Amino acid sequence: MDRYAVLGNPVKHSRSPRIHQLFAQQLGIDMEYRSIHVELGSFTDTVRHFFLAGGRGVNITVPFKQEAFQLAEVHSQRALRAEAVNTLLLGKNNLYYGDNTDGVGLLRDLKRLSFPLQGRRILLLGAGGAARGVLAPLLEAGPAEVTVVNRDAGRAALLAHAFSDLGKVRSAAYGDLSGSYPVIINATSASLSGELPPLPEHILTQGGYAYDMMYGAQPTIFMHWALQAGAAEVHDGLGMLVEQAAEAFFLWRHQRPDTAPVLAQLRAELVV
Repeated sequence: MDRYAVLGNPVKHSRSPRIHQLFAQQLGIDMEYRSIHVELGSFTDTVRHFFLAGGRGVNITVPFKQEAFQLAEVHSQRALRAEAVNTLLLGKNNLYYGDNTDGVGLLRDLKRLSFPLQGRRILLLGAGGAARGVLAPLLEAGPAEVTVVNRDAGRAALLAHAFSDLGKVRSAAYGDLSGSYPVIINATSASLSGELPPLPEHILTQGGYAYDMMYGAQPTIFMHWALQAGAAEVHDGLGMLVEQAAEAFFLWRHQRPDTAPVLAQLRAELVV
């Protein structure tokens, strides 16, 4: 039986094993996918042991995506741009091949939701690994501008500069924001701890769109904020999670699952 896993710390909460179980059932594939809690400092050893024991592929979640990038010996263009890896497999000559499926996962979910990106001003909250993983696909979608905002303005500036060749992207600190944005995407993990980024009033255009890359059984605090701010639509990141998983599954198995029924099943299970 082919074996796969998601590696992280923490990782017990991960929905990835359930997602890949549903993919495998849909396509009639006999495979195992489990979560592995990795102690800090032992990521590389854990990956090497998993593949030496016959593992076929791993997903990587926080806080190891940058370590996975360093471990990978061959990188996709997406991973090189993000400088982070969330999917590993053994490629040609048994070299570790690293990819990043976060950005394509987000864009596919936004397309499913008919989010208006082209020609719009987009505010991207956060300048960490999640933001870095999605910034290139966002710019390639043709927005008028993407503003990266972060508590550490210097970190936001470095990120904006790294992607400036792909489109109009600038940086700001929260206290320097002005005007309003028709699209706001939360790439911070603040919602997991019930916290809200320090957003100024009226930063979301009335009738605008808001997306939180986090998710839960109930709407996140950021989603509540957006609704109170007059958003026309707010969504969480469960669809992104399923779509990025489908891309990883395709890299491993060369088969693309139908994500719609899997997303519907996960949504139903979350609210039970």
